[in-house]
Amino acid sequence: MTPVDSVVEALVQARRSRQPAGAAQLPLQDAAAAYAVQDGVARALGWFAGHRPAHWKSGGPSRASVLTHAPLPPDGVWTSPADARHWPFRQRGIEAEVALRLRRDVDATIAARLDLQAATALVDAMCVSIEIVDSRWVEALDAPALHKLADLQTHGALVLGEWVPFESRDWSRQTCRVTIGERPLAEFRGSHALADPLFVLPHWLRHATRGGDEVPGGTVVTTGTWCGLLDALPGDHVVADFPGIGRAEVRL
Repeated sequence: MTPVDSVVEALVQARRSRQPAGAAQLPLQDAAAAYAVQDGVARALGWFAGHRPAHWKSGGPSRASVLTHAPLPPDGVWTSPADARHWPFRQRGIEAEVALRLRRDVDATIAARLDLQAATALVDAMCVSIEIVDSRWVEALDAPALHKLADLQTHGALVLGEWVPFESRDWSRQTCRVTIGERPLAEFRGSHALADPLFVLPHWLRHATRGGDEVPGGTVVTTGTWCGLLDALPGDHVVADFPGIGRAEVRL
């Protein structure tokens, strides 16, 4: 069994049993191996059944870093207001984000020549999203970076607010407000790590079309947190509000 096969097996078993696996004894060589694990887990669990993923996550801590990407399991993508009290989370990390939707199909030829301006023209709509962060590793957020990438970059579930037509805006002035349970409102302004959530688009589309795959129109990508990672507890009502765009909410 190859190292990739071993990690695929561990993550599939962790998802089926709802018991975390240990990353320490399962080496991964590089990002290509981590992405191969993503693909292997998706095949083993039948997430996409011969179709292209309809939802992705993409992002990174800065423009100087290597951005990472992951296709998202369809059963964990919900419309706001969502009730996630049935979902078997181990952790409930909250990231308030902006999701983008493609207006047209994108193939590898188109993706290869995209810059930010051209990629922006491919977007027809946006919405507020809440990513719920979770892990299949015993080490959770302390797992090695490649293992977190293999585990869909610690993705748990995604909640999508109401779609509105995309329009250019000054993201440095964009406000994000998050409430979790009874805690005080947390407010952020111009706080996206990449300064512009659309910055992920060329990188994500080149990744998603590698090997000749096509990304269909209507595909959604969520683009990284505006609030860092906030902890939530079972039963908390979480609301993310981006004035001028919309809101999303979920009961955990």
